[in-house]
Amino acid sequence: IVIIFAGIPATILYNMVSGILRAMGDSKTPLYFLILSAFLNILLDLLCIVVLHMGVSGAALATVVSQAVSGVSCLTYMRKKFDILHVRKDEWKLEAQYVKNLCGMGIPMGLQYSVTAIGSVILQSAVNSLGSVAVASMTAASRIGGFFACPFDALGATMATYAGQNIGAGKPERIRRGIKTANIIGAAYAVVALTVMFFAGGSLALLFVDRTETEILSNVRLFLLCNALFYFPLALVNNIRFLIQGMGYSMLAILSGVSEMIARALAGFLLVPVFGFVAAGFASPLAWVLADIFLIVAYFKVMKKTERLFTDKNQA
Repeated sequence: IVIIFAGIPATILYNMVSGILRAMGDSKTPLYFLILSAFLNILLDLLCIVVLHMGVSGAALATVVSQAVSGVSCLTYMRKKFDILHVRKDEWKLEAQYVKNLCGMGIPMGLQYSVTAIGSVILQSAVNSLGSVAVASMTAASRIGGFFACPFDALGATMATYAGQNIGAGKPERIRRGIKTANIIGAAYAVVALTVMFFAGGSLALLFVDRTETEILSNVRLFLLCNALFYFPLALVNNIRFLIQGMGYSMLAILSGVSEMIARALAGFLLVPVFGFVAAGFASPLAWVLADIFLIVAYFKVMKKTERLFTDKNQA
């Protein structure tokens, strides 16, 4: 943890520079450098752990160094590719208004993830009370589910950039078309993911659990199916939440995170003790649905307000 935290500047550098590149319309280059970083991380793991026998500290060091390489690589590429991003000496001066704007958007985003995590912790505590089989089942299922949810996170990040670009360009009408397209993509992927979960959910669990653990395998498949049935609401959560964030309404994202936290907490406190592991499977879907109810209403209000502001500005 000490090494990873010491390397946080490297993580910040990559996230910041890759975000700038995506905002400039280049989403491929950050991916290439991330792939390079992943392979470098593997090689450094082998070097630090197997050859140099550094143990856990070696794994942490490998992670930090690979992140630093990807961050510096992105920064070097950005400076060579985009003349507009060459920082001049006078631009190093700290300006209070920029700090205020960035903190106003960034802090609520961070809090939103923290609030959501609280609900997950409460749910995990409830599952722990069901015994080791339930804990092992949820751990394996969460890892598999997290992998399958990555495209939804990517769609959400795309909508944040897309919304910010179009607000900056003064074209809010394109945002409606963008969110519609993203939702269609999310729905199509949700169907594909559900199909995979239905036919291969139990087999995927074999990546983490021995074939003889039949109860765990059954629980994992049940958990994955419960989640996959509601993947489209998850797509809506990511698409709309990040879109609203990209438009500058970060506080609404926190409130949607509060909705998720409440849903998971209620599932943990009330449903898991009564219905057992199956309630844990439906906890996240319940959280997504409640968040969607809030976010859909917020989206229409935000869009109406934004379009009215641009109409008034154009008339003026």
